[in-house]
Formats: sequence, structure tokens, C-alpha cells
Amino acid sequence: MIWGIVVAVIAVAVIGYAIAVYNGLVTLRQRKEEAWSDIDVQLKRRYDLIPNLVETVKGYAKHEKEAFENVTKARAAAMGAQTVEEQAEAENMLSGTLKSLFAVAEAYPELKANTNFLELQRELSDTENKIQAARRFYNSTIMALNTKVETFPSNLVAKRFGFEKSEYFEIEEAEREPVAVSF
Repeated sequence: MIWGIVVAVIAVAVIGYAIAVYNGLVTLRQRKEEAWSDIDVQLKRRYDLIPNLVETVKGYAKHEKEAFENVTKARAAAMGAQTVEEQAEAENMLSGTLKSLFAVAEAYPELKANTNFLELQRELSDTENKIQAARRFYNSTIMALNTKVETFPSNLVAKRFGFEKSEYFEIEEAEREPVAVSF
């Protein structure tokens, strides 16, 4: 009789633990989706600012056609990315082309004084900061999810219900270095 009660209590504890782990994994998966949505919103804002910035610079630097085409192509590639890895790669490429666009702008003092250009540059900088914050939140959520998926004994529940590791939204090594600005 006592052994039956002990076995029942252990079974209830194991089932309760499995339910708690499963619910924790679902919560982390939902946080991951929310975090990606935050990144997506900021990227959309960035994509909306870029054509205005390009048009403003075009007005002053008409012969810099290659820089404008590169930014436009990089923007299109970033908007069409399907996976986190593709998105990270496309965003790195877009960041590089934006740096070249700002380098072009450095050669035109009247452009640097243009209030529309300055406002677009400020908004883009603000958006970049928001993307960075959203990326940090996303990656910390991914770290928590991946830890749960890989550690014992929660990995048993994760494997049973099809939870898998997720990719971090990482930047290239070159993007980690500060941008050199000279006047």
C-alpha cells in the first residue's frame, strides 16, 4: 500500500515537472517570437527611412550612382530575407552600404548642413540604437531557450515535444568595430 502511494507521488511529481518544463519552453518560444517581432518593427522603420535618405543625398551627389544602387540592392535583400541567418547577413551588408553612403555625404558640406539630411541621419541613428536593443533582447531570449533545450533533464521534454535550438541574430566581426568619422 505504501509503495503504491510512493509510486503515485513520484509519477505525479514527474508529470508535474514535465508540464512545468513544457510550459516554460512554450513561454520562451513565445518570447522569441515577440523579440523577433520587435526587431522586425525596427527594421521596417529603417527600411522606410533609407529611400528618403538616398533621395536627399542624390540631390547633392548626383554622380555617386554606384553608392545609391548598392544601398538600394542591400535594402531589397534585407527586406527579402527569410531566416534569421539570412536576415543577419543582409543587415550586415546593408550596414556596410549605409556607411559608404554616409562617406559620400562627407564630401558635400552643403549636404551635411541640410536639415532634412540631418533629421534623417538622426532618425536612422535612433533606429539603429533600437535595433541593437531589440537584438540584445532577442539573443538573450534565444540563450535562455537554447539552454533549456540543451540541459538535462529539460532536454528530454524539449526533444519529446520538438523544441529545437534557435539561431542568434549576430553581426559580423567588422561591424563590431567603431566607425571612424573625421571632419
